[in-house]
Amino acid sequence: MVDMREYIRLCLVKRDNMSEAELARRTGQTPQNMSNKYKRNTFKVSELEKVADALGADLQIRFIDRETGKPII
Repeated sequence: MVDMREYIRLCLVKRDNMSEAELARRTGQTPQNMSNKYKRNTFKVSELEKVADALGADLQIRFIDRETGKPII
């Protein structure tokens, strides 16, 4: 299972070491709120869309067939 906290942190490093506080600002959240989401690892899809936008990226969520490793659709 993907740990969104670590994935987002890796993306921040790739984006010129953007800080979590800067990401919070760009997504319209307080650093405290973003920190709480990291601690609980509770991100809604709508929040991940904002994170992706702040990173200059698109969010893709897919279901992958466990047997073939390919997307179902």
